[in-house]
Amino acid sequence: WRDNVCVERLWRSVKYEEGYLQAYDRISAAHQGLGRYLTFYHQTRPHRALDGKTPEEVYCDNLTPRLTAA
Repeated sequence: WRDNVCVERLWRSVKYEEGYLQAYDRISAAHQGLGRYLTFYHQTRPHRALDGKTPEEVYCDNLTPRLTAA
């Protein structure tokens, strides 16, 4: 059930931080806007649940020890 909570939280952020704030006039504009937001969400936006890190930082921090151990 925890996986669903994380996905629901992601989509809440997408809706309130991007979707409801934009008035997209074309599907292609919405696609581009959501792509930019998701890049921001994963690479720039700090997350409280990750101690202020971005998902990309957490992923890379966990990936580096595995690569050096191989």
